[in-house]
Amino acid sequence: MRWRSYLSHLECSRCGTTYEADVPANVCVCGKPLLSRYDLPAMGAAVGRDEIAARPPTLWRYHEMLPVRSAENVVGFGEGMTPLVPAPTIGRAIGVPGLLVKDEGVLPTGTFKARGAAVGVSRARELGVRRFAMPTNGNAGAAWATYGARAGLDALVAMPLGAPRVTRREVTLAGGRLELVDGLIGDAGKVAAKAVAEGYFDAATLREPYRLEGKKTMGLEIAEQLGWAVPDVIVYPTGGGVGLIGIDKALAELRQLGWLDGATRLPRLVSVQATGCAPIVRAFESGAAESEPWTDGATVAFGINVGKALGDFLVLDAVRRSSGTALAVEDAAIVDMQRRCYAAEGIFLCPEGAAALAAVEDLRARRWIAEGETVVALNTGTGLKYVS
Repeated sequence: MRWRSYLSHLECSRCGTTYEADVPANVCVCGKPLLSRYDLPAMGAAVGRDEIAARPPTLWRYHEMLPVRSAENVVGFGEGMTPLVPAPTIGRAIGVPGLLVKDEGVLPTGTFKARGAAVGVSRARELGVRRFAMPTNGNAGAAWATYGARAGLDALVAMPLGAPRVTRREVTLAGGRLELVDGLIGDAGKVAAKAVAEGYFDAATLREPYRLEGKKTMGLEIAEQLGWAVPDVIVYPTGGGVGLIGIDKALAELRQLGWLDGATRLPRLVSVQATGCAPIVRAFESGAAESEPWTDGATVAFGINVGKALGDFLVLDAVRRSSGTALAVEDAAIVDMQRRCYAAEGIFLCPEGAAALAAVEDLRARRWIAEGETVVALNTGTGLKYVS
């Protein structure tokens, strides 16, 4: 497979300032995330979607619109092309027979975080990074430590004590330096920031531009798996929001390439949080452009327990621009949906994925989702990581 990335430059998501792509980068001088930009006209002239569809079923099939310049720098385990599973039984039960679950639980390390780690670590190694630090609610740190080990990079991961126990073991087994914090992810962020001040590369959510590009491949895959078309609705459990931002970016790039059949309208995007920590939902409902910090968040869906996301304004913009919505679900509904979906479909949702399906049920009950619509809900990990 001929390898080329059409990465052109980095661009600030808020002020539009541009940056050279081929040096290690974090946020803009204004403090907002940087986005990868590609020469899509040149890419579209050089490669077609049929050629991509004939490639091996990994996320690297989309290398032209990913940032890694050379195949030699790819750090991977064959990640990508997770199944888009019909869920007709639970779908009929909640009034959405066209329900599909994008099951990220089959990825290496058991969650969608493997996508961001694969691309982020590969690009970091390509740019000469040798050690990185990051805060995490568990799964991102586990994935980055795992991919970091494969790349020969040193990882420092700061994690709340309440994170899933298995994610701690993943970090330490991968040889990462684990810093446990009695608090929430914001407190872990202070520990990671201290390491960054000491010379570690900052790999925190949206503080480097390439984790987002890995998450973007969820959107690329959904479109390809639906025959280069899109569903009516995509429902996403939102903590830091990188996955939702990435899906929105992927669909915009596919539209620019002209690769979406009959896509007169892109999907309505739904941001799902838990009632115990719902800063983006609160901002959406109030009409605010950004969220206010949510203190003392608590939810069984630990991965979306994020009190203030750096990219919250991008999530809110994507949801509003798509005529989507944001809503919070109760922990009781999350646990109930986890049980019901496993019994009905044999899909062991993680709590965050169960939150997405609980939101689908809620939105159907409100008639925001119509019975005949095709809905894709993201299950961001396997429930096996949360057996405790």
